[in-house]
Amino acid sequence: MYIIKPKPANPNLPDMEKIEILREIEPFVETLYSEHKRKRKTWFPSDFLPANEQSTDDPSGLLANLRDRARSITDPSRVALALNLLTEEGLPHFHRILATTLGNDSIWQKWNFLWTAEEDRHGNVLRDYVRDARLFDFAKVESMQFDYIHSGFTPEWERDPYKVFVYTSLQERATQISHRQTGKLVGDDEPLLQGILRQIASDEARHYSFYRQVFKRILDIHPIRALQAAKDMLPGIDMPGKSIPNFQKMADIVRRIGIYGPEDYKNIVQEVIDFWKIESLTGLSEEGRKAQEKIMQLPKRLEKVSEYIKSKTGKKTFSFDILYQRQVILGV
Repeated sequence: MYIIKPKPANPNLPDMEKIEILREIEPFVETLYSEHKRKRKTWFPSDFLPANEQSTDDPSGLLANLRDRARSITDPSRVALALNLLTEEGLPHFHRILATTLGNDSIWQKWNFLWTAEEDRHGNVLRDYVRDARLFDFAKVESMQFDYIHSGFTPEWERDPYKVFVYTSLQERATQISHRQTGKLVGDDEPLLQGILRQIASDEARHYSFYRQVFKRILDIHPIRALQAAKDMLPGIDMPGKSIPNFQKMADIVRRIGIYGPEDYKNIVQEVIDFWKIESLTGLSEEGRKAQEKIMQLPKRLEKVSEYIKSKTGKKTFSFDILYQRQVILGV
C-alpha cells in the first residue's frame, strides 16, 4: 500500500488567494495613495544643505559653523546617527521586496515607486550631513554601507504580502521613533540635524499610516489568514540592518541611550493591535481564535523580555572604526 503525501507548498510561488485579496482592495489603496500625495510635503536634501555650482564658496561660513556645532555631538549619538544612515541606505532591499511581492502592474507599483522616491531622500540627506559635518572616518562608513548592500536582505516572509504589510507597519514606526529620538538627543546643540531628523520622521509616520491601514483592510476582509500572518510576525522582526557590520553593538548603544529598544517595540506592537482592533474580531474559526489569543498575549510577553534585558544591562565599553576606535563607555 502506498501513502501519497502532499507536496509542501513552494514558498517561491504566489499565494493566489492573497493575490486576489490584494486585487480586491486596489480601489481602497488608490484612495490611500491619492490622500498620501495630497498631504505630503515635497522636500529635498538641498533644502537643508544647499550645494549649488554658482554659489560662492561658503560666503557666510555655513560649513565652518556646521562643523563647529557638530563637535558637540557625543560619540553615542554619532553611533545612533550612523545606524540611522546605514539603515536608510538599505532601500534597494525593500524596493525589491515590494516589487517582487506586490507585482509590477497596478496601484501597488505606483505606490512602490512613490515610496521609494520619498525614502531615497532620507539616506541622501543624512549622508550629505555626516560628510559635511565630518562626524566619522567616512571611508569606514562607506565600507559598512557596501557590505550591507552586498549581503542582501532576503527574509523568509518576503513572498507573503500579508507578512510584508505587518513588517512594513512595524518597521516604519520603529524607524520613525529612532529618527525622532535621535533628533531630540542632539537638538539643543545641533538644530539643523534635529530639523533633518524631524523631517525624516514625519515621512516615516505617513508611511506607517499607509501600511497599517492597508493591513487593517486586509484583516477586515480576510481575517483568519491575516491573523496568522500577524501572529507569525509580531513576536519579533529582523531589523533590515542586521547584516551591517557591528550592528548588534550599535543597536545596544541605541538602546542604552534611550533612542530605541525592546520597550519601544512592545509599545509598537500594542499600537498596531489596538489600531487593527484584533481583540474585537468575532466570528473566527478555531484557528483564527488561537491566533487572536496569541497576539493578545504578546505585549505582556514583550514587556517581560524588556525587563529582563534591562536587568542584565551593566557597564560596557564599545569602540568602532568609524569613530577611530575611541572608547564609548556606557552604564545601565
